[in-house]
Amino acid sequence: MPSKKGNGGNRLFKSLKRSAKGASVPHVKATAGQPTVKMPVPEHVIIPMSMHIGAPAEPVVKKGDTVMVGTLIGKAAGFVSANIHSSVSGTVQDVAPMRMVNGAMTTAIAIKTDGQQTVDPACVPPTVTDKASLLAAIQACGLVGVGGAGFPTHVKLAADTIDTLLINAAECEPYLTTDCREMLECSDTIISGITAVMKYCNIPTCIIGIERNKPECIDQMNSLVRGMPGVSVKPLPTRYPQGAEKTLVETCTGREVPQVGPSGKPGLPADVGCVIMNVTSVSTLGKFLKTGMPLTTKRVTVEGDAIAKPQNVEVPIGTLYRDVIEACGGIKSDVELGKIVFGGPMMGGAAPSADFPVLKQNNGLLLFSKKAAALPEASACIRCGRCIDACPMGLEPVVVAESFNNKDFDALKARCVDLCVACGSCSYACPAKRPVSQTMTLAKAWYMAELRKGGK
Repeated sequence: MPSKKGNGGNRLFKSLKRSAKGASVPHVKATAGQPTVKMPVPEHVIIPMSMHIGAPAEPVVKKGDTVMVGTLIGKAAGFVSANIHSSVSGTVQDVAPMRMVNGAMTTAIAIKTDGQQTVDPACVPPTVTDKASLLAAIQACGLVGVGGAGFPTHVKLAADTIDTLLINAAECEPYLTTDCREMLECSDTIISGITAVMKYCNIPTCIIGIERNKPECIDQMNSLVRGMPGVSVKPLPTRYPQGAEKTLVETCTGREVPQVGPSGKPGLPADVGCVIMNVTSVSTLGKFLKTGMPLTTKRVTVEGDAIAKPQNVEVPIGTLYRDVIEACGGIKSDVELGKIVFGGPMMGGAAPSADFPVLKQNNGLLLFSKKAAALPEASACIRCGRCIDACPMGLEPVVVAESFNNKDFDALKARCVDLCVACGSCSYACPAKRPVSQTMTLAKAWYMAELRKGGK
């Protein structure tokens, strides 16, 4: 079994301590106390036009064009879309199709940097006087949920039925500490972002949810919100996946997001008067309102037992993984790299190579040795029910798997497979080491595809 020493190893896979919902996983937050390091500007960046939920942005530059930091290079192609800006100054080398790390195809803009990082003079603070102008500013910024799926923020804040703003600072994934560093290093812009959203969206209450394993962050934010009307800090149970939106809503407000909303679609926090913003997202808004600089950089936790210098690094969006790895000292000389994971170990994915760019919503790059990355051999399901106990949504993965194998649409509907949040708790809990989460993901994808066809 891999050593429990070092920066990564197999520390995540210790014996499970279950709670009523979710699982207590090891924190592995070794970089939480280290200040963020700004990496040198890479020679090239590749910026995809699809870094968000919704329609891909449409390129507005061509090969040979000169761009600066903050130059608009991709224009939102509809309401549910997002602007994309250059993260560097330099020359556009190509505008061409590329395959993303998740296998999807999109258009990407390759830029050769000039090393100057000249800022586009168009980057000026926006004028915000009401909700409409705030949403316009957010859309201009290209702001999306930088801690999750990349949902465009202006769409999320457009609802008129919100009475509670929830700031998701749980950061429950092992290894990742980007939100922790945001709270310790950029708390002023977090507060200014919150203030703007509450004021212009007429939201009377804000709750900042922080897991109890971040006492410095809790103290820091408590000191800043003291005296702010309607704003409070909520220490959260250190329990994975505390940051899942339905779990966060229930823990912070006591409200339960319905399975089906008024529109007949899956329920959303807005259905119970809540809107959720990641803490780094709201901080990015605060920075944009102050400086006019859109979303062009990303803090990434680089960790794992294979990396020479685990740390948080601020990188231009579009920087290739291999350049980030090099900025962190490269792979240890005595280690054979076994796996590259983008995101966290519970919900992230494995990258086939280091030739993929950092996206707006990427917050982790984990490098594991072959020994640490080795998967245990799976055995037969013993129907112990631990996957059911661990599921924060109360689903029954073992029954879902059977229904999926039979391609039974009605059974999957009855078992609410569409509520799966792909948190990975079921796989973590499984003593047989079966790929339970992967099966749940496939089952949900098949069910949703059949649903779009009209069901059976």
